[in-house]
Parts: sequence; structure tokens; C-alpha cells
Amino acid sequence: MLQLNYRDSRPIYEQVRDGLRKLIITGGIPAGDKLPSVRQLAGSLAINPNTIQRAYEALEQEGYAYSVPGKGSFAALPLDVNAGRREELLGKLDVIVQELKYLGLSDEELAARISGKKEGESK
Repeated sequence: MLQLNYRDSRPIYEQVRDGLRKLIITGGIPAGDKLPSVRQLAGSLAINPNTIQRAYEALEQEGYAYSVPGKGSFAALPLDVNAGRREELLGKLDVIVQELKYLGLSDEELAARISGKKEGESK
């Protein structure tokens, strides 16, 4: 399910959060499905349960998960992911696009990249 890289400079909880976020986004954990319990995931990754709890709390703050008292944590429906996260990502994209334009990429090259086309490819 998740793999940790102890050579990664990011804290373990961020790796867990990012791994779970990726699984939720790609459908590896379908919307509405229960996430592994904190204890279960901590045991399978051989890390402290507090680390998993911190990752789950971060996912909830970003809108990718929600918890039901006494039942556990669940993957959020796409519509539940908060608008703040969307705006945060768009802001990062704006900065990256600005830098790419500064480095000489044309609007056409950027549009092709966003639409999923590779250079020299026609769909």
C-alpha cells in the first residue's frame, strides 16, 4: 500500500499523507471507503501511531478524508475536497507557469503540457 523512504528529507507523516492522498486521488482508495485504522497502518509500516494520526489530521484539513467518531477515517468524495486546497494548488501553478514562461516556454508549449500532449505529439 504505502512505502516509506527513510532517506527522504520529508518527515514520515508527510510521506504517509502524500501516499494516502495519491491513493485517494487515483482511486486506489475509492471515495467513501474506510482508510486503514491508525493502529493497523502504524503496525504495517512499523511506525508510531501518532505519526499516522498526524497524517490523517492533515488529510482531513486538506479535505481528502473525513472521520466519523467511533467508525474511523474515510476517503472524501471529490466534491468534498475544500476549495481552499484547490486555490492553494492553483497559486502554486501560477508561480510555476510564471517561471516556465521566464525560462522561454511558449503559451502553446504550456497548453500542450497541461492537456497531456508531449512535445512533437499530435492527438
